[in-house]
Amino acid sequence: MSKLDEKIAAYIAEAKKLKLPLEDSLIESVTKGLGPSIYKADAETIASSDPEEIKRLKTNFLIKKLGLTDDEKLDTAIEEVFTQIGKSNRNKYRVLVYAMLVKKFKKESVYK
Repeated sequence: MSKLDEKIAAYIAEAKKLKLPLEDSLIESVTKGLGPSIYKADAETIASSDPEEIKRLKTNFLIKKLGLTDDEKLDTAIEEVFTQIGKSNRNKYRVLVYAMLVKKFKKESVYK
């Protein structure tokens, strides 16, 4: 099993443990889309308490990658996803946060 396959399997297992409504294929696509960043511990997770990190998530992923418009719905969606993953969960994996946001905004076509 390659390192990528191991990461995908770990993210799928984490999603199932957290009972997140994500398809395995979406998790796999998002993981591949993130490239080598998934192998860096700091880049693999999102610090939900860091305003700069949230700003980057909103600007670089939601607006630039998914093509959404900047409004309060984005902040609300980010908060909802963090709540679903668990506010006290220290391992907010970027892959799972991104996949949840993709699903929430029905932008799965970006990863097809």
